[in-house]
Amino acid sequence: MPSNLVLITGASSGVGRAMVDHVPYEDVRIIDISRRGSPSAEHFKADLADPEQWRLVTALFDDVVARFDGERVILVHCAGTLEPIGFAGEVDAAGYVRQVLLNSACPQVIGDAFLRAARSITAECTLLMISSGAASSPYEGWSAYCAGKAAIDQWTRTVGSEQERRGGRCRVLSVAPGIVETPMQAQIRGMTLGEFPEVERFRMLHQEGALRTPAEVANDLWALLDSEFENGAVLDLRDP
Repeated sequence: MPSNLVLITGASSGVGRAMVDHVPYEDVRIIDISRRGSPSAEHFKADLADPEQWRLVTALFDDVVARFDGERVILVHCAGTLEPIGFAGEVDAAGYVRQVLLNSACPQVIGDAFLRAARSITAECTLLMISSGAASSPYEGWSAYCAGKAAIDQWTRTVGSEQERRGGRCRVLSVAPGIVETPMQAQIRGMTLGEFPEVERFRMLHQEGALRTPAEVANDLWALLDSEFENGAVLDLRDP
């Protein structure tokens, strides 16, 4: 059995893919939980916008996390979506439901399942949620995305406090990575003003070369996980 176990949701692209590619541990098993998969990790296929498939992920945790006998286990939850972009009440209703399930409900259910499985092991345990500045700044056209990231942050604060009350069993944190050049950003720049009134700001940031690469962000996140931080911390990589 490897001494390190890393599970990453949404690792088929963007920050999740970069997190897989830049895992700093040598003796490690990496599992990608996503629809499409990453070529650099074991693929556990799951559509995390479908509540029926959350049970599959719970079973995975019961199988590989609860039985883990190594030194370190980490779950990085990157999965999320901006689709559909547009004003609440005006976008596709079924798509909006999927977005709410993936962005708001899934992180909490998956996080609970991970912590539940990790209760039986002695390995160092860390749960990292990928958040966004949208958790605290409203963006018209992103209502479900903003609400989902806010839910992640508050869940992290609360669960981190709970873990400390239980003796710091598992470290939990939520981190906003800033604006990163991912397929999601390309999608944003393709929106109309009617769908997303702040689209010109994001186009300008791209033109100015202000976006960070996924690799830069991944390396910063891995370094952060190896540092000391308050359990339940909600952080922003752009803060000094």
